[in-house]
Amino acid sequence: MPRAVDGRKRKNRRKKILKRAKGFWGRRSTNYKTAKEAVIKAYVNAFKGRKRKKRDFRRLWITRISAICRANDISYSGFINGLKKSGINLNRKILSNLAIEDRAAFLTLIEKAKAAGGTS
Repeated sequence: MPRAVDGRKRKNRRKKILKRAKGFWGRRSTNYKTAKEAVIKAYVNAFKGRKRKKRDFRRLWITRISAICRANDISYSGFINGLKKSGINLNRKILSNLAIEDRAAFLTLIEKAKAAGGTS
């Protein structure tokens, strides 16, 4: 069995980690051990960020909807309750988009929600 001389597997493994750590600050981009720790931490934070993004967008949509509802004398919760009672099933992303791009259509939704018993 031939003897391994060049250590290609080890070199490739290190190269892969250092490539992923490119752009990190200080030793974290050049020193293998610290780069490996930094890359693992970066992966953990990226995972958290992907989960967090969903929460953040939902909060943004709710804030936008609430602002326009308040301007038209209905609370956010009253608006959503009125939509549910009137059988209109639109998610918050769509409602937010309507509020920005098609104000007239959104105002008709507000009127329907008020008519269905949405409280102020």
